Amino acid sequence: MKRLESLDALRGLDLFFLVVMETMMWHLKGAINAPWFDSIMPYFNHVEWQGFSPWDLIMPLFMFMSGVTIPYSMQKYRDGAPRRDFFRRLAKRILLLWIFGMMVQGNLLALDPQHIYLFTNTLQAIAVGYLFAALIFLFCSWRAQIGIAIALLLAFWAAMEFIAIGGYGGGDYTPQGNLAEYIDRVVMGRFRDQAEVVDGQVVFREGYTYTWLLSSLNFVVTVLSGVFAGEILRSKQSQRWKLWMLFGIGAACVVVGWTMNAVHPVIKHIWTSSMTLVSSGYCFLLMWLFYYWIDCRGHNRHLTFLKVYGMNSITAYVVSHVINFSSVSTSLLRGLEQYTGAYYSSIIALANCAILFVILYIMYRKKIFLRV
Repeated sequence: MKRLESLDALRGLDLFFLVVMETMMWHLKGAINAPWFDSIMPYFNHVEWQGFSPWDLIMPLFMFMSGVTIPYSMQKYRDGAPRRDFFRRLAKRILLLWIFGMMVQGNLLALDPQHIYLFTNTLQAIAVGYLFAALIFLFCSWRAQIGIAIALLLAFWAAMEFIAIGGYGGGDYTPQGNLAEYIDRVVMGRFRDQAEVVDGQVVFREGYTYTWLLSSLNFVVTVLSGVFAGEILRSKQSQRWKLWMLFGIGAACVVVGWTMNAVHPVIKHIWTSSMTLVSSGYCFLLMWLFYYWIDCRGHNRHLTFLKVYGMNSITAYVVSHVINFSSVSTSLLRGLEQYTGAYYSSIIALANCAILFVILYIMYRKKIFLRV
């Protein structure tokens, strides 16, 4: 089956924003220090709590695209390939994603047992979503898959609305009073991200409002939404039918999600059901746009730049967070500091990104694609 070039390009765009644009925009903000530049920065930052910004789509899109690959990579197990190979492959992927997530989170490589946290990162959210989405894909019909996705969305909503424990929950969607916050604190305790043990007591960092355990219900839905897109794209239907399905599902999810916002707020920090629908809808629409432009219209020239990031996405993400190239960049470019002033840090940041790109480009040219 022909490779889905639109998926490589879209994944590459997502990783480019994540590993390059995020770094560059914040360095430039300090250097430019102008109201007009400050006015565009909200587009490169997460909303503080309720609502949704373009930057909030980065993580859901990464997860969505991991789901798109499932029908392509796992269909053979539906068709009779040994199931033991499926479980071995799935277990390896989940384990590696979890370890890489702990490395990216920053404390695993510090070798400090007091700062080892268990569930903190996008890669671990992908691991949870991918694990269950792959199992659901293998053992359930597409109707059952849709039913499970709806059930998970409703289960999260019902839990948030109707379960109240110790002053948390019961329809409370504030950062410190929601049920997902309570579950993470009680279950993970000291192993929750950024928690500290002070005088024998677990102290949670004030202002840390991301949740992971109850939110995992909707992590699964986000990856499953990618599975649905992958099944549409892999089907033998016409391109016209695929385009209508991608667009229609995407638009419907966005409308339903924003409608739910009135009673079940769109909050990325806790991955509410309304946010899951809104973000998945936008992901469908982006997939529709890229599939139309690249795979249908054939505008596949000049995609190398995006493919370099997209075809080694996990490598790009992990290396950009784990390895600091600043010592190399500073050694080579230190003479520019006297001439560039406030822009020097931006130049170093750009050089760091360039070093990473060269590594990825060499891997791309030599057809080295690291997958988990």
